[in-house]
Amino acid sequence: MTGMREEALKIIERLRKHHFKAYLAGGCVRDTLMGLEPQDYDIATDASPEQIKKLFDKTFILGTQFPVVMILLNQHQFQLTSFRGREPWSEEGDTQLRDFTINGLLYDPLEDKVLDYVGGRKDIEGKITRAIGDPVARFREDRLRLMRAIRLASRYQFQIEKNTLIALKDLASEIVLVSPERIRDELIKILSDKNAYAGAKLLLDTGIMQHILPEVAAMAGIEQPPEYHPEGDVLTHTLLMLKHMETSSPELAVAVLLHDIGKPLTYEKHVVSEVNLTDRITFKNHARVGSKLTEDICLRLRFSRKETDKIVSLVRHHLKFIHVQEMRLNKLKRFLQMEDFSDHLELHRLDCLASHRNLSNWEFCQAKLKELSPQALRPPRLITGHDLIAMGYKPGPLFSEVLTLIEDAQLEEKISNRQEALELVDDYLSRKGQAGSERSESI
Repeated sequence: MTGMREEALKIIERLRKHHFKAYLAGGCVRDTLMGLEPQDYDIATDASPEQIKKLFDKTFILGTQFPVVMILLNQHQFQLTSFRGREPWSEEGDTQLRDFTINGLLYDPLEDKVLDYVGGRKDIEGKITRAIGDPVARFREDRLRLMRAIRLASRYQFQIEKNTLIALKDLASEIVLVSPERIRDELIKILSDKNAYAGAKLLLDTGIMQHILPEVAAMAGIEQPPEYHPEGDVLTHTLLMLKHMETSSPELAVAVLLHDIGKPLTYEKHVVSEVNLTDRITFKNHARVGSKLTEDICLRLRFSRKETDKIVSLVRHHLKFIHVQEMRLNKLKRFLQMEDFSDHLELHRLDCLASHRNLSNWEFCQAKLKELSPQALRPPRLITGHDLIAMGYKPGPLFSEVLTLIEDAQLEEKISNRQEALELVDDYLSRKGQAGSERSESI
């Protein structure tokens, strides 16, 4: 990030001028060695949080067990951690308590030297995710590391070292001791990555998924109609969608994982022909059932209301694309103007690519979006509730019905101006016996 590295070096220089040790630490060193652009710059120092606060103006402390000082400098944020371990505190002792070898590297920018006390450079070269020291001890210091190991391995396409993997599987059930918010954030990082498929597969293979999202694990072995899903069971289908996903919003990534979680509860197999021994598999109302399960999951993981509404909407409406080519024009336009429709469309594309691969409905929607102008999709209102009141009608149940009638007529391009809308209202209410002198009692 432009300028961020330079600001981090200024912090290190100030600490050094006051006779403290200070180094770039963790992910920024790892990413630089891998030829990647770091997203943030963390600093390790032998200065205490109190000493750090005296040297910098805009600071605040995060955490209590291992306090981290956050410094705000020219619109950038930097995390400074004091050396941990046994006294006398040292950079080597501090690295022994970090999580993984590839995160245990320090960099001295003044001498342009990488300090590696844990074998991190070798593991980067070997593409290995390895816990520092005893993996059980490292995981139990912070059980979120169980998911972080998976995120690092999937993001960089590294193998998890044998003993680290054994400990991860043995301790998988302890992930529930982590707060829902931290699990949610780590899950989003895994699913939003370009290698989301590998991350989700590791969550399943290690047993973590069974504890954080049992609804997803339950999709394993749920067979599907082969004519629509030649790829296999519901879980296989979902993982394939993640494999096809390149970039996405966090909400879309979560919706991809959850879009079919209603299928295990709605699975039915019907005998079509006892002679040919053929069966028909159905999942009646699985989108509706899945959207309710999705809402429960979002509440459990403490998603915001806005995030929850979007994820639930994606799951609830993902089957509507089946009928787009038969929809009346007004219904189609309402569908195309849904909030975050681009994410709905992408979910459908991934759904098709991971099953029958028929993209005709996706292509139809794309063509309609190009064909229809923004005004045609969302025409300005010709009549409002205030207009109906001015016409002598009292608010009531028919208000919504009349306004919807007008909007439908606009969307179907049957009317295009206010006069035509007024005539349609009068005609409609006359036919319902509610015109003229009866207005005051009607709505």
